Amino acid sequence: MLVGVPKEIKNREYRVGLTPDSVREFVAHGHQVLVEHDAGQGVGYSAEDYRRAGATIADEASRIYREAELIVKIKEPQPDERRQLRPDQILFTYLHLAPDPEQTHDLVDSGAVCIAYETVTDEHGGLPLLAPMSQVAGRMSIQAGAHCMEKAAGGAGILPGGVPGVPPARVTVIGGGVVGENAIAMGIGLGAHVVALDRDVNVLRRLATHFGPALTTVYSSRQAVEDQVLAADLVIGAVLIAGAETPKLVTREMVSRMRPGSVLVDVAIDQGGCFETSHPTTHDAPTFTIDGVVHYCVANMPGAVPRTSTLALNNVTLPYALALADQGFPQALANDPHLLDGLNVCRGHVTYKAVADELGYPYVPPREALKG
Repeated sequence: MLVGVPKEIKNREYRVGLTPDSVREFVAHGHQVLVEHDAGQGVGYSAEDYRRAGATIADEASRIYREAELIVKIKEPQPDERRQLRPDQILFTYLHLAPDPEQTHDLVDSGAVCIAYETVTDEHGGLPLLAPMSQVAGRMSIQAGAHCMEKAAGGAGILPGGVPGVPPARVTVIGGGVVGENAIAMGIGLGAHVVALDRDVNVLRRLATHFGPALTTVYSSRQAVEDQVLAADLVIGAVLIAGAETPKLVTREMVSRMRPGSVLVDVAIDQGGCFETSHPTTHDAPTFTIDGVVHYCVANMPGAVPRTSTLALNNVTLPYALALADQGFPQALANDPHLLDGLNVCRGHVTYKAVADELGYPYVPPREALKG
């Protein structure tokens, strides 16, 4: 199979779909790999690195979209990229379709086979291709929040860990999954007073066992969310419903009552965000302020640390990408129900129920779409 790796074109996105080491694996399996010139430059990989790994270098992305059977990316295809997709071409990347009707429309029209990293599952019900980026984003959320709490960044001028005689910042983490757990670890590591909220008592039990008395756990009722948000200096939105738009747990009214200089970091912004006042921002302009509250809502947070993110993501995506190339998409998806869970759009049909329900498309079960 001919595998294509275009350079990412989203704002400040430096990650790359395949590293030279991953390319070498494809070549060893008998596949051809076409990599856009400078695709890996942002993470320190030159065109010569890819040539040595066995790739052919393309001068422009249009050649990759024209020739490749499987396209491996990082971020959702931008409008110009979507226009170049063709029927039965396989797109393997993050998609986050539920809050993005324009992208969904274009992918349906393309006739391509679109497999989303974020909905591939494992035997434990986890999301193995989302987890490494969730780990990165969770850790970064505390870094970003700490910076935003500085006075020069619009915050109240609070040091997360305080100093002897001065209390630490209060950090509220909404959601105890992978993002939340990593945010908690970083917050506690900086010496902040951290409160975690979740609706699953088993998650709270796991977090309490892992972090001990350094962490306060609270069941996530509406009243508890309001109380902990209003008490916080920094709130991390770490809520995820796989493939679906994130519920708005922090209302505009709550934000209006927060202390001026408080900070909200919405890690859920890729799926629409969990704060009612959120809208996506970029690394060039990462924050905005509403009612004196600083909002950090960068939609590709791990793109700020592209080397770490690319290596971590390739570690988990490579086996699935190789299966698609080795077996072809119909067989690979039929053989692996967890990879099949990643199929969001196939040959003009929406094949992920949460996306279909959210955006009003007829839902076509993935196995039915494959038969068509």
